[in-house]
This record gives sequence, C-alpha cells and structure tokens, in this order.
Amino acid sequence: MNQTSSDDKTLAMVTHLSGIFLGFLMPLIVWLVSKDKEEKAYLTEQSKEALNFQITVAIAFVVSWVLMFVLIGFLLMPAVALANLILCILAAVKTSDNETYRYPFTLRLIN
Repeated sequence: MNQTSSDDKTLAMVTHLSGIFLGFLMPLIVWLVSKDKEEKAYLTEQSKEALNFQITVAIAFVVSWVLMFVLIGFLLMPAVALANLILCILAAVKTSDNETYRYPFTLRLIN
C-alpha cells in the first residue's frame, strides 16, 4: 500500500466514526470529494466502505421498523444500533493504524 498521509488517515477514522451519529452523510461527502483523486486512494476506499456499511445499516433500520408490526423489530432495532456502534469503532481503530477495514455483513452497492 502507498504511504497514506496523516490527514487522510485521520479523515478516514472520522468518517467511520461519523456513521454512529450522522449515518451515511459524512461518508458520502468524503467519498464524493476524494473519489477522483489518485493520491487519495486510501481515503476513497475507506469512505466507500463506510458508505456501503451505512447504507446497509439504513436498510436494516427500515426492515426493523417494518418488523415492529410483528414485534420482532423491537429486538432487531437495538441489535442493529449496537452492531453499528461496535463496527464503526472497530473500523476507526483499524484505520488509525493505517490498515484497511472491510465491514462484515455489508451490501457492496458502491463500487
């Protein structure tokens, strides 16, 4: 892997953590800004990964909401929120060590 700048590494970490509070908004902005810049390959890859994961989480929340009508959603929604919290923190830790992180259980919608 190419040497990643400290700013890119920090922004990748913040992008992953922002998913806890802002959903897919921050990863989308970072991905759109960096996707055409060759020197930002690491940041583009990590923001795209965070974006795909947050889109998957949003879909899971919608499914949970629908399933609340049959009561299972009341169990599923906190599980999705907890998984989002844990996996975003794990991704931030990995990116702070300049490692690439791929979220499990993620729909890869943005390639």
